[in-house]
Amino acid sequence: MSRDRLSASFMNSNLMSQRNPHCLTLKPVPAGVERPLWSVMIPTYNCAELLRETLTTVLMQDPGVDVMQIMVVDNHSTKDDPEAVVQELGKGRVEFFRQSENVGSVKNFQTCLELSRGQLIHLLHSDDLLCQGFYEKLAKPFIENPDLGAAFCRSIFVDEKLNWEGFSCLELLQSGILPPSWIEKIAELCRIPVPSLAVVRREVYEKLGGYDSRCGMSGDWEFWVRVFANYPMWFEAQPLAMWRRHSNSTNSTHAYKSTFIQENFNTIKAILSYLPDDSRQKLAKKLKQNCAFLALGSAKSLMRKGELALAIVMLLQGFKYSTSSPVLISAIKVILQTG
Repeated sequence: MSRDRLSASFMNSNLMSQRNPHCLTLKPVPAGVERPLWSVMIPTYNCAELLRETLTTVLMQDPGVDVMQIMVVDNHSTKDDPEAVVQELGKGRVEFFRQSENVGSVKNFQTCLELSRGQLIHLLHSDDLLCQGFYEKLAKPFIENPDLGAAFCRSIFVDEKLNWEGFSCLELLQSGILPPSWIEKIAELCRIPVPSLAVVRREVYEKLGGYDSRCGMSGDWEFWVRVFANYPMWFEAQPLAMWRRHSNSTNSTHAYKSTFIQENFNTIKAILSYLPDDSRQKLAKKLKQNCAFLALGSAKSLMRKGELALAIVMLLQGFKYSTSSPVLISAIKVILQTG
């Protein structure tokens, strides 16, 4: 496939020849190892009952062991027994790996990548679900487009009881390869809410590396921009996955920590380095302002919980990133709500 990449292919010389030193590396699968088309890698931690639902939606569309590797990677759960769920549902079909200690979510994701053997990797969170046809639909663009680096689908937002709450953005009216101009959209806002919606060719991880260690829970956003700067990416317009939003998710609990805001700012700096000059200048101020708004949003939530000291820390952190008029006005509104 030939494609006019973002103004004179600036990204190939910028990234492919100079790997981001903060990204975890992934070695190729050793020669002689049998490789299926798919590696469905499911990281999990203390959510065995949700894992049961997730794993069921995978096994319902299992094409067989020769085509798909299915593995659950447990980050040393302490409150339940994901291995028992795997044994009950998988009946020997699903592989299981348990960390000897809690290594953090990013390193657990990396373990998933390292244990994968397939040509296409689907990193599926253990609290998200798939619709029928996910693997059949998303395999097709990779088979038809050998240069394709990644693909993702539209998603359905659901609550803890699987009630529908909405849909993710419709990036294209019809399924297809995203245009080069989409770089500004994905750079401004992570438009792939969770990795569960996406499939990545394993070769992409091998060449570009995995998640940036500086970015924490925002690492997937940085990764998607980096991939799109180097490879064509496919959007599947049909909603084929469900993103479960609940109060106990890692994203929900992490959002109130100042480290999350700093990680988000680290992500923004990395993303800006991948953009051509015109896009970088256009987006820099807006991205830093968005980071400040993120801090203010956390401050507002903390104030509602009565955690005033932490809220003030968040407010001050927001001012580090931007003191634009919109940010200052929003900060005043946050402060006045405590009166």
